[in-house]
Amino acid sequence: MLDNHQKNIATFIHLSTFSRFFIPFGNFIGPILLWSVNKDKSEFIDRNGKQVINFQLSVFLYAIILGTITIPFFVFKIFSGIDFIDFNAFESFRISIGKPSPLLYIGGALGALAVIGFIIELALIVVASLKARDGEVYKYPFTINFLK
Repeated sequence: MLDNHQKNIATFIHLSTFSRFFIPFGNFIGPILLWSVNKDKSEFIDRNGKQVINFQLSVFLYAIILGTITIPFFVFKIFSGIDFIDFNAFESFRISIGKPSPLLYIGGALGALAVIGFIIELALIVVASLKARDGEVYKYPFTINFLK
């Protein structure tokens, strides 16, 4: 039987991922600290903590993969027409922008995909914390189980 204390700790483990907005890597530090201190107190807390950590590690891995795919598109576009800045001493300075490349469109689409993924991640964290408050273990979608 779960008591309110166990439900609250599990909820705070999920919500502690929002500490990344105040502390670098807070989305890892917060849940790991709360989980490691309380994992022996309850199986419910242990399972929720593992879910949160696995989800954050999975999101981090997906972000690295998406970034390594996206960044080259922008770099190739920037360096493909290196003569787009004309600087003749201090007499004239102009920037001419050519027509957009298909590479820029692909990179922009992948960047938009990253923003959509970020919004979905925030929504899933809120859903998981509400489920933990109700005494359920939420299984995040697309999560790689690093901790079993």
